[in-house]
Amino acid sequence: MKTILIVEDERNLRALYAQELEAEGYAVIAVPDARTAKATFEENKIDLAILDIKLDGPSGIDILQDLAQTHREVKVIINTAYPTYKSDFQTWSADAYVVKSSDLDELKHKIRELVLP
Repeated sequence: MKTILIVEDERNLRALYAQELEAEGYAVIAVPDARTAKATFEENKIDLAILDIKLDGPSGIDILQDLAQTHREVKVIINTAYPTYKSDFQTWSADAYVVKSSDLDELKHKIRELVLP
């Protein structure tokens, strides 16, 4: 079973993503901020991280940069309401960039692409 870490500060979205992805058969860990995400990476084997950009404290971009140095094997999807960050070179090391939507099909499709052999 693949493990997905969701880093999302909005509680309702975090719960929705966790519920939807668990229904797809993934193990899900959902956290609200970068500090908790960092501890989660140290304590668990994470296959894929879904990062919001705007978080309280360090941003999703900060987490992405940290992962590039410490956990290169983890696939990363930037999932944000801000499409303008897609042209920001700091997000280019992510494996995918998905703009938030009420339809989770694109996010689920990207997850399948990245975690299935």
